[in-house]
Amino acid sequence: MSDLDFVTIADAAKLIQSRKLSPVELTKHALARIETLDPTYNAFIEVTAADALSQAKVAETEIAAGDYRGPMHGIPYGLKDLIDVEGLRTTCHSKILADNVASKDAHVVRRLREAGAIMMGKMALHEFGSGGPTYELPWPPARNPWNKKLHPGGSSSGPAAAVAAGMIPAALGSDTGGSVRNPATCCGIVGMKPTYGLVSRSGAVPLSFSLDHLGPLTRTVEDNAIVHESIAGYDPSDVSSRNVLPKNCITGLRNGIKGLRIGVIEHFYTTDAAANDELKGGIDRAIVTLGELGAKVSTVKLSPLSAWAACGRAIIQAESYVVHEAWLKQRPQDYCEISRRKLLNGAFIRAEEYIKALQARTTLSAEFGDLMQNYDVVITLSGLELPCDLDDPDLIAKTYERHVRMPFNITGTPAIAVPTGFSRDGIPLGMQICGKAFDEPTVYRVAHAYCEAAGWAAHRPALKLPS
Repeated sequence: MSDLDFVTIADAAKLIQSRKLSPVELTKHALARIETLDPTYNAFIEVTAADALSQAKVAETEIAAGDYRGPMHGIPYGLKDLIDVEGLRTTCHSKILADNVASKDAHVVRRLREAGAIMMGKMALHEFGSGGPTYELPWPPARNPWNKKLHPGGSSSGPAAAVAAGMIPAALGSDTGGSVRNPATCCGIVGMKPTYGLVSRSGAVPLSFSLDHLGPLTRTVEDNAIVHESIAGYDPSDVSSRNVLPKNCITGLRNGIKGLRIGVIEHFYTTDAAANDELKGGIDRAIVTLGELGAKVSTVKLSPLSAWAACGRAIIQAESYVVHEAWLKQRPQDYCEISRRKLLNGAFIRAEEYIKALQARTTLSAEFGDLMQNYDVVITLSGLELPCDLDDPDLIAKTYERHVRMPFNITGTPAIAVPTGFSRDGIPLGMQICGKAFDEPTVYRVAHAYCEAAGWAAHRPALKLPS
């Protein structure tokens, strides 16, 4: 294994800044690894090799001239293919947009260009961030690097698979009901859903206007914070963007968690819904670790998980139908079956149901806000089931909604998925660490302390090469 296969952003940045590593060398290595591994794991829809090398040469020239922009300068990354890059297709992994070419960069892409990062290509997802893994679409579904027969989680499946396999050190995904955190959990990496409005969604194809977030997937918490700092910030072209100054997430990352108050929302995965025993074992061990690190850990309670799930479901169904109504009427045959079925559900959501869901959202968010007056972060599981067989649509449909991620899309507050170990069969386990609005620094601080102590994020999959 090459030293560059799983190099972190933090380590690569130090080498690049000191000119011990060339952005061109790092980019060529990533492209070669993608060429070797992607035929097995299907993480990419399009690899932009020529553009990536061109960007890397520019970065190398700039750094040689003393114009070092920061830790993302010369670092490769990928994009879930619902985020626009000028001159490239944004397909959303769908026949509907197979020929859709973006006229300008999304805001997050523009921010990463300004940071000097190297865009490597567009990546697989579930159709329009909905649906599920299927072979009905123009591109095959991404596969889990820990076991290629398994679902890598969705809908940001390609970004998570590529990061976990060491093809690239970072990727951006979208999260409407857990679509960054689910694949992060299934692939044993770190995935952050930031505060709603902190990262612009301008230039990203929407699924649900009021629940969509964009966020980074990386192999370490520090790397995640680095990417987050590069993309967070006000964007007047996004009506949901909040004009607040993002807080520094790096400065206090290593301050430890002694004395911090951590609540455990245990009833979500024990009383409200019965989680897989190995997932419960993972978070139980994490609770012990957090206590050993000096945090004050106690059990807390919110409204039942079913209330949060019903609220989120009604909002997603209604808002996603608005986005897709014209296409569903004009080109229904061009959706895969699972996407068409999910999106058409929104046609039957009455205005009364949608309004009640919005009212419930206000109540539930206030309840969470009241709880967080007494806690620095809360933790709970991410998924309730281990990733299942990618080729078993019935099992995927059965397990797809079995999760604990929707509450934090409803509240719009930051939530990060981190690994908590492995099952008996070597499948990643994970949990969420969730915080107050715009308090990403505390969420990252707790996540970093836990991951450094537990060590699970340092594990790497035994990858299968094409036969």
